[in-house]
Amino acid sequence: MGIRSVLEANFDFEIIDEFLDHYAMMTEIMEGLVINLGNEEHYHRSIEELFRIFHNIKSASGYLQIEPMTRLATFVEEALELLRTRDKVVNEETVTWLISVADMFMQWQEDFKMDNELSKVHFSLLILPDMEKE
Repeated sequence: MGIRSVLEANFDFEIIDEFLDHYAMMTEIMEGLVINLGNEEHYHRSIEELFRIFHNIKSASGYLQIEPMTRLATFVEEALELLRTRDKVVNEETVTWLISVADMFMQWQEDFKMDNELSKVHFSLLILPDMEKE
């Protein structure tokens, strides 16, 4: 049984449909926001928007009991919280890590569409990059 079938068996269809619509919108804009973290002009707006996205995913996936998604979103939200206090753009290692994270969330979106089991989180996503290295 795929992830969407499991959710639909345990939650109201409207809740699942709304989650999937919002999730699709959030995953579509993630990569562009991550790339903007390297641009001083767009840094603060992008980091705030990414933080909001991961906070929303964490909350919704927690409610729907999608544990891998909740755990990864929480981990990323905590990393973004550290970056919110900075005035300088992120380094390339951090951008690469965040793009890999965005790819994982895009893969999960595909898993929902195809009603597959959720893909496993790659271990490298659970290792925080050195965000201070220039």
